[in-house]
Amino acid sequence: MKNGVVIVGTGQGGFQLAASLRQEGFQDAITMIGDEPGLPYQRPPLSKTYLKEGRVEAIQLRPESYYERNGIRLISPERAIRIDRAAKTVETLTGGSIGYDHLVLATGARNVIPPIPGLEACNVHQLRTAADADNLRSALVSTRNAIVIGGGFIGLEFAAVAASSGHRVTVVEAAPRLMSRAISPDMSEAFRIFHGELGTNLYLGCSVAEVLRGDTGRAHGVRLSDGRTIEGDLILLAAGIRPNTELAEVAGLAVSNGIVVDAGLVSQDPDISSLGDCAAFHDLERNCQLRLESVQAATDHARTIARRLTGKAAQYDALPWFWSDQANWKLQIAGLGHDADDDVAITRPDGRKLVFRFKVGKLLAVETVNAAGEHMAARQLLRYPGGVTAEALAARDFDISGLAKALKELS
Repeated sequence: MKNGVVIVGTGQGGFQLAASLRQEGFQDAITMIGDEPGLPYQRPPLSKTYLKEGRVEAIQLRPESYYERNGIRLISPERAIRIDRAAKTVETLTGGSIGYDHLVLATGARNVIPPIPGLEACNVHQLRTAADADNLRSALVSTRNAIVIGGGFIGLEFAAVAASSGHRVTVVEAAPRLMSRAISPDMSEAFRIFHGELGTNLYLGCSVAEVLRGDTGRAHGVRLSDGRTIEGDLILLAAGIRPNTELAEVAGLAVSNGIVVDAGLVSQDPDISSLGDCAAFHDLERNCQLRLESVQAATDHARTIARRLTGKAAQYDALPWFWSDQANWKLQIAGLGHDADDDVAITRPDGRKLVFRFKVGKLLAVETVNAAGEHMAARQLLRYPGGVTAEALAARDFDISGLAKALKELS
């Protein structure tokens, strides 16, 4: 390869691809283009430990010397604005032209901005980048009442941090329950009670109709869709994310809730791949297109692409898993339970919570709180050939670790 691999995106997936390429023995050029300043870093801590501590070095994936030592060229802050597929070049905002032999789009996602009047107020914040977290941390110093628009992972992680530091927090969620896109009704209810005990006020099943502003233009609260008003001197918008697909669209690549790729993460152009939040990949097990908003999926995608680009057979078939740390509760999810038609919720005597999700009697996913061992057992069971039935779990009183051990001994 003359120009090697160019990666658009310096998030965790983009970094993992560069690192995995070198681990797999790839010796040609690797170039990463990112629109944020600084070195590649982890995003998950932004709404948790980094929000509290602000230690940049703690979230950086590797020091600068790593990239120099491994011959990985970083171009940042810089924005890729156009792909010339015929010439196999990427044009940047400052007029640069970077040639590639293989291009990987790891462009990630951005926050959804709903059409709510008043969101332009200076004390309305987002949380997607380290700079966003820095701004939030500074704003919290002079904040008494924080309002969160959105009851998903990011909104609730922020709410837990703010409540633990003595702030009065209100979460407004348009759906009838928390984290409704990601978890079961039983687990949603457990987290509703938990956040209520932390002192967070929850408004479910209603939306924000307007951000209320005073004469200075600063927000001082919100008006809900049912007419009620809530006072607040800081507002966090956490209403979900949208994949960054514009670069692919302009290049003529297929886009459908993400950049369309096959099970090997290859787009319709064999010289362009995609990974992470922006990739809508073909799921082999479910025979459909999926897009996962998960650091683990992005890193698994990256490893798959690295193997393929170094001549090894590779298709993405990893088990999806997710996590969220909210105060002293660690939520972990193994598998995808969106299509479940039956749930079994269990609370162990020591407080560990589990929800088993089934479809037509077959285990689809397991949700746990503060149960790392059972989470790992679930990941093992969900990879078991032929699957695991509700009947088999019920026969063992849902001792998932015991069943995983028994099946491993049989194999």
